Amino acid sequence: MINRAVLTGRLTRDVDLRYTPSGAAVGNFTLAVDRQFTNQNNEREADFINCVIWRKSAENFANFTHKGALVGIDGRIQTRNYENQQGQRVYVTEVVVENFALLEPRSANNNAGNSNNGGNNNAPTGNAPQNTNPFGNPNTNGAANNNNQNNGDNQADPFANNGDSIDISDDDLPF
Repeated sequence: MINRAVLTGRLTRDVDLRYTPSGAAVGNFTLAVDRQFTNQNNEREADFINCVIWRKSAENFANFTHKGALVGIDGRIQTRNYENQQGQRVYVTEVVVENFALLEPRSANNNAGNSNNGGNNNAPTGNAPQNTNPFGNPNTNGAANNNNQNNGDNQADPFANNGDSIDISDDDLPF
């Protein structure tokens, strides 16, 4: 049986980080995920998905994200129920996050949430992936990369923006 959830969306609020009596960190947040189609008014709707993340990953996620941050998560769907103070049965469906990726630099979205980092701009540790952009290139300083800086390493990059066209024949393609 398979129970996998892979989502990309924006945080609707800062992560609510708490600790269990035994000291385990748990973070709750809601992820706004745009639907791929538009409604009758030609507007894109979103689903608001409740998520929970545990232990060191929860602490890292809370420290390196903020309201509006674009993140990717990987986890499983879990259902549970409990009885509230009024005696009513409450059913909850949520995604239990096992891995996450930060999909934009920390400086994006008006530098919100920087007060939580204590000056540490390194990527999170634990079982969470390193701070990466959507294309998998490490963003080691947590700040926006300036693509206009050459830094001398474009010589090894055959796809650097030097204005030349790239000639690729069908024989060069793997399919």
